[in-house]
Amino acid sequence: MRSLTKLMAVSAVAALALTGCGRADEDTPAATSSGGATGATGGFAADSLIGVSLPQKTSENWVLAESLFKDGLAAAGFKADVQFANGGVGEQQNQLQSMVTKGAKVVVVGAIDGAQLGTQVKAAKDSGATVIAYDRLLLNTAAVDYYVAYDNFKVGVLQGNALLEGMAAKKPAGPYNIELFAGSPDDANAKVFFDGAMSVLQPKITDGTLKVVSGQTQFTQAVTQGWKAENAQKRADTLLSANYSSATLDGVLSPNDTLARAVITSVKAAGKPIPVITGQDSEVESVKSIMAGEQYSTINKDTRALVAETIKMVQALQKGEKPTVNDDKSYNNTVKVVPANLLAPHIVTKANAKEEYANDPTLSKLTN
Repeated sequence: MRSLTKLMAVSAVAALALTGCGRADEDTPAATSSGGATGATGGFAADSLIGVSLPQKTSENWVLAESLFKDGLAAAGFKADVQFANGGVGEQQNQLQSMVTKGAKVVVVGAIDGAQLGTQVKAAKDSGATVIAYDRLLLNTAAVDYYVAYDNFKVGVLQGNALLEGMAAKKPAGPYNIELFAGSPDDANAKVFFDGAMSVLQPKITDGTLKVVSGQTQFTQAVTQGWKAENAQKRADTLLSANYSSATLDGVLSPNDTLARAVITSVKAAGKPIPVITGQDSEVESVKSIMAGEQYSTINKDTRALVAETIKMVQALQKGEKPTVNDDKSYNNTVKVVPANLLAPHIVTKANAKEEYANDPTLSKLTN
């Protein structure tokens, strides 16, 4: 079992939500019937309330998820209560409690901090609701039935490999000077991304192919509180001024697109060449940057497919069926192993962007 530290147009939307289609599904691991979930299987009324609590609007994908959930749940016949917790953990706790009070039959939680919602998700379970952790695992609680997400450890592996490949393409022979950035420490996924990448990069650091000039190789040294661009840019400014007055920065591990662009801004301000830099989320500005030859890579995690898969799980629960899952061993939240429904992420560089985004109505326009 992978340990927590290693893991951790309405009609168009309606069609997507009801069929679960989307380019990311093509490589989704084969789903199997869940045998270990604890979610209610008695079914409930087809027009029941479904609560969806999302974190702060820190990326384009979260904003998109809001509209997809609202439209997709409505198209599937449910009442939807979809809320953002832009005010922080306290606001999300209050929102979840409100959803329980309103009688939500399923509560979908994209946690700001997956370790601070135990009381609220237990209240949801005690009320008879099923709890689905969306994108981010809920930690330290038995009151979570399912986890639906992209394979986030694989995301990190893809990022680590992309960093190595991008640097080798620019400079065939090492060694390479790199710096490491990680996401917010209160996001359970941040360590998972980092660990996935380090499973690729650490052996190269050990054998001398890679040199982290700052010496900051630990997750706790690389974190970016709140996933905020300004925090990443400030740290990049400090790293550059302290370590790269004469040395060349060849590559940067960035866990997402927002932070990648922040690092690029810092590098440009310092008057230095842009290093090979990774990302995630396929944000519009980063896809533009990739096509312009600046940011090297991103990760395609189609939010449309993830929301559609979540709605399919809700529909199964409504019918009294168990949702399908494809991993019932890996996601230990320290209290239980949470049955997971994982979708496959894809690496995107300039070389394959046109193919990857062919079915995306927005991003396809940027790759021609």
